[in-house]
Formats: sequence, structure tokens, C-alpha cells
Amino acid sequence: MSALWARSLRGRVTLIATAVAALVLIPVSVGAVLVTKSLVEASVYEATRDTAERIAYEMRSGALPLGASIPVPDPSVDLIQIVGADGRLLATSDAARNLPPLSDVRPTDENRVISATNCLPTECVHLSAVRVSKFTDSPVVYAGRSTPDLLATRMFEVIVFGEIAVLIGLAGWATWLVTGQALRPVATMRAELDAVHAGDLSSRVSEPPGEDEVAELARSVNSTLARLERSAEQQRQFASDASHELRTPIAGLRAQLESAQLYPEDTDVETLVCSALRDTDRLEAIITDLLLLARIGSRVDVAKERVDLAELVRQELSVRADKLPVRADLVEGVQVDGVRLQLARVLTNLLDNAQRHAEHYVQVTVSKEDGMAVLAVENDGVEIAAEDRERIFERFTRLDAARSRDAGGTGLGLAIARDVAMAHRGQITVEDCPGGARFVLRLPAV
Repeated sequence: MSALWARSLRGRVTLIATAVAALVLIPVSVGAVLVTKSLVEASVYEATRDTAERIAYEMRSGALPLGASIPVPDPSVDLIQIVGADGRLLATSDAARNLPPLSDVRPTDENRVISATNCLPTECVHLSAVRVSKFTDSPVVYAGRSTPDLLATRMFEVIVFGEIAVLIGLAGWATWLVTGQALRPVATMRAELDAVHAGDLSSRVSEPPGEDEVAELARSVNSTLARLERSAEQQRQFASDASHELRTPIAGLRAQLESAQLYPEDTDVETLVCSALRDTDRLEAIITDLLLLARIGSRVDVAKERVDLAELVRQELSVRADKLPVRADLVEGVQVDGVRLQLARVLTNLLDNAQRHAEHYVQVTVSKEDGMAVLAVENDGVEIAAEDRERIFERFTRLDAARSRDAGGTGLGLAIARDVAMAHRGQITVEDCPGGARFVLRLPAV
């Protein structure tokens, strides 16, 4: 049973709620019982004291002759006795006529009124004793009443604690029902998640209505499943595209080698070697970019350093030999935390892409906007249509209009740039640029 409760969140919540209810209600009920009994007892003693003092006053004033039946001023206090200094009963009320002395307690000079309880052979009484005068041989008036059932028995405690036990049980039962109702969507989600497998990630869990934590959990689970589905689809597409991209240079290289093997006398060795080296270089470039894509996410936190983007651009431009001039508009002091080699690779890919498409110039700008470091590469080539601005960052994607001019690329440059930006908590986008294309990298500035 304990193991079941340990595994069950519903059971643990119910147990905790029941324990809390008990910790609150039991002390409250004990306090309520004590306070109630104290108030009742105080009320009884007040009535007996008032009656005893009134009878003592009447004796002092001579209004109450000894030997006569004592009238009862308060019907609830019907046991009244006047006892002399020698212990003899001088007068009693009708209800106390056949009773022994109510008590042997005698008030003192310092304390003329004493309240006490005493159990007679037939019953227990609450009483007050008052001296008629200040003399030592003064008679004593005892006024009392039978102890109320509330004070004489434990029935009141039994009723109260029985009610508390019922309330605690109701609290546990209500918690069990409410928790079960609240966790029912979780159980449904668990069953639906158990049915999801790697071969089909299109399933989604049911989203309960409302804005509570369970509804948010369901939305987060569906969002995660959607990302996993997209990732799996991208991996399948990537594997298909990669196999195609690798197959082309391999097929070309194999065809050349087979031709040379079949017709050795007609083969120009130098031409064959140059062609084979070109295909080998393309294979090496594709494989290198694939490995870089696989390492980007896992290495970004290992080799972070402070990078000045303006300095990075100057260093890159100083070692390039581009066919078109590159204009640089650099704001100094724009720094980011990142992997220098990866950021340099993004800049290289953007510049290579711009050089392949530009007509007359390429421009690089570095600035800072709203706490973000901004690196933009612009060229005056063909504009990129709005519907292609997201697709262009997918792996092995080339726009149809650019296929003939994009020779030499692996088709992974912009995909690498996007993954590096995301690994650095930034983003890369294509922005409007009349008469050309503008790629903008935004990273958190420091």
C-alpha cells in the first residue's frame, strides 16, 4: 500500500492534504473544547457566587431568619446551605435539605469567596462559599448546582472529535476526487504519448480547455512533438539530399576512372587527375560542412570568447581575394560572446554567397540595435522573393534562378550560418533590399 502511494501523485497529494487538515482541525478543536468548557464553568461559578453573596447579604441584614427554608433567587442554583462554624447546617434550600454539607471548604480573611467542585455520594456539584461576616466564627453560605453534563462527562469531546474526524475524512476524499479529476488529462496524455513511436511523430496529445498548468503542459508536449516531427523530417530530407549530393561527384569520378581503365590509350592522365581532384575536393567540402553542422550545437558553449565583430570583418577581408570590391561600414566596439571560428565561418559563407550573386559590389556593415549586434552582408545581385527567404536556409537548397551561377558551393553554407546563429542565441534573416539581397545576422551584444 505504501509503495502504491509512493508511486501515485494523487495518493501523495491526498495524504498531504489529509495531514494538513488534521494538523489544522485537531488543535482548533482542542482549543474550542477547552475554551467552551472554561466559559461554561466560569458562567456556573458566576451564578453560584452571585447567589451565595446575595444570601450572605440577606443574612447580614436580618432578612433571612435561621432555620427557615432558603428561597432560591436563581433557579439554576438550587443547592444552598448555611453552615455554622461548628459544622452544623443552620438553613438549607428545599433541594439541598436531605444532602450532606456541600463542602468543607471555608473562606479565609484574605479570600472571602471560594469557588470549588465537590462530589457528593449522589452527584458532583459546582459551588461557591461566602462568609457572612468577617468574624472567625462567621457562618458560611454554600451555593451550588449539579455539575453540567458538558463538564461532568466526555460526551462533548466525543462529539467534537467525531465531527473533526468526519471533516478530515471529507477533506481527504474531496482531495482524492479533485486530484483525480485534475490528473485525468495527464493520464490521457501519458497513454497518447506511449502510442507515439519514432516511425510516426504526427500524433498529438489531447489539449484540455483552459489556461492551467495541465493545459500548458499539453501545449508544450504538442510543441515538442511538432519540433521532433520537423526534425525527423529534416533528417530524412537531409539524408536524401546528402546521398544525392555525394552521389553526383562519386558517380562522375567513377565514370572517369572506368573510362580510363577501358581506354587507357585515349586517356589524358593530366586531365583525368585534374577532374578527379575537383570531384574529390567537392566531396571533401561536402563532408567537412556536414561534420561542421553536426558539431555546431555541441561545441558552442565550450569555446566561447569575446569577439569584436568589426575586427572579425577586417581580419576576414584582409585574407580574401574577391573578384568584386567589398565595402565595409563598421561600428567599433560591437562585441558578442561566441565561438570565433564559427562566427568567422558565417561571415565567410555570407561573403562567398554575395560574391557569387553580386553584379558590381558587396557591402558589409556592423552596427548595434536595441541591445543586439547586427552584421549585414548586402549585394546588388538578384533579389530573393519573400516566399524563398526561409527556404533558402534549408540544407542543399538552391534557388532555380541561381543554379547556373552557384557553382562551387556545397549547398550548406546558409544552413551552417543559420545553425551557428541559433547556437549563439541569435538569428539570421533575409531583409528587403531593392535591387539586390541583404542577409542580416543578429546576436546578443555584450
